[in-house]
Amino acid sequence: MADVLPLVEARLRSALGEPDARAAVTFLGTDRIEVLRFRGSGPEGDVVRYATLGMSAQPMADPTAVLADPVAGPRAELVLSVRAGTADTDKVLRPLAVLAASPQVEGVVVAPGASLDVGEPLWPGAPFTSVLVAEPGGLVEDLELDAPLEPVRFLPLLPMTPNEAAWKRVQGGPALQERWLTHGTDLRDPVRRSVPLE
Repeated sequence: MADVLPLVEARLRSALGEPDARAAVTFLGTDRIEVLRFRGSGPEGDVVRYATLGMSAQPMADPTAVLADPVAGPRAELVLSVRAGTADTDKVLRPLAVLAASPQVEGVVVAPGASLDVGEPLWPGAPFTSVLVAEPGGLVEDLELDAPLEPVRFLPLLPMTPNEAAWKRVQGGPALQERWLTHGTDLRDPVRRSVPLE
């Protein structure tokens, strides 16, 4: 079976340009996860994007399945976009790698609408410890693979404050996204405050 990671990296490069930095993290009993950093250009010049590379090497398995299918199952990588310059967001590399390893480590299937919590600030001083997984297809198109493999989806991550995460657990992801939209929240602001939730 062909290694999907070179295809995934090629798709990321075609969508986001050349990465200007990359780091690798390996957790005990898991495949290596890399995080690539892409600097924006033009009107997006102040935006930095971090994308995982390695999560899609294996399909995500249903945690209730007795035996993981080596072929069937959803595949994904994670993409986080933040504004540069106001926080040390490069420290997000390890938390992102932890999230990308969670399907292998914890048997979770990461899908749009899910909340992922790293239990610590995403970077030093960050008001966020968790993210909302958003719908794919906007920034980086799905990567189709030869059947029977499922396509690789590039899932955007939207940082949530603890208050937003708690509110989302009760009201749901779409309601939180609607709240962000209503208040014109800049979800790329690495030091933004929680959206009003009253």
